[in-house]
Amino acid sequence: MQLRSDPSRIRGSIAPLFTPFTEDGAVDHDSLRTMVRWQIAHGSRGVSIGGSTGEPGAQSGDERAAAIRTVAAAAGDEVAFLPGTGSAALPETLELTGIAQDAGADAVLVITPYYARPTQEGLYSWYSTVAQEFPELPIIAYNVPTRTAVDLAPETFARLYREHDNIVGIKETTKDFEHFSRVMHLCGKDVLMWSGIELLCLPLIALGGTGFVSALANIAPAAVSQMYDAAVAGDWERARELHYGVHPLVDLLFVETNPAPAKWLMAERGLIGSGQVRPPLVPLTDPGRARVRELARQGEKYLTPVAGVPVTGAEQGLA
Repeated sequence: MQLRSDPSRIRGSIAPLFTPFTEDGAVDHDSLRTMVRWQIAHGSRGVSIGGSTGEPGAQSGDERAAAIRTVAAAAGDEVAFLPGTGSAALPETLELTGIAQDAGADAVLVITPYYARPTQEGLYSWYSTVAQEFPELPIIAYNVPTRTAVDLAPETFARLYREHDNIVGIKETTKDFEHFSRVMHLCGKDVLMWSGIELLCLPLIALGGTGFVSALANIAPAAVSQMYDAAVAGDWERARELHYGVHPLVDLLFVETNPAPAKWLMAERGLIGSGQVRPPLVPLTDPGRARVRELARQGEKYLTPVAGVPVTGAEQGLA
């Protein structure tokens, strides 16, 4: 929680971890700890758990709370910790946010409430309630309309940003890049903004963005982190090389519903114990596995090695 008092220092690649499960479907806390250490070792500036990639809707509140505590302990004060604490229900959102605060989170990501499709006034009231309940905790809105069926309008977020000192930024996961620009224009240069769309991460830096919360970091943390570092250093040639180089890996993530492809790949490579997902998702299909193998081969140069396990090779099913 060393960055809680100055969230402007939370920058770069924040890895939105998937939640590993054992073969029998339980949350695999040992693999979760391994993932955090691997992320830190390969340049991620922070970690998150409980966002869309983490399958929060398929877990109980107790499971989400336990995962938050595990990741917080594994990250310690080495990198920023920004857990996702939002849900479709306000009481659960407040409970998880309180747990994250007690666990030492530097800030929390609060997704727009899904399924209900609230009005903009409803969204304003929702985020205002969370902000007022936790006045000392930095709040980052999480806008992902393809998952939630509601879009946090730039004007609504700007209103929240102006009226609540602890609403400090937003994670934008929309392919409408004009939306990014309008938020920045309305809020000013001090607003913190992260991209959750892999191929919009680099363009966001040109607008003054803060960093990335990209699912790609689950398989290529070094490349994602280096792309950010190159861009802010002004080495746009290197940044573009990485941006275009990871295209096959971005496609890999979405061969089937995220996070099934990434989980299968990282289980094959030995980082986690199982590629299990929970219903309504299903494990990667045979055709999906074949496509993931091919895309991993194409993007081999940008996959981050797992200690003791080759990036590619017939024994890992990727040749």
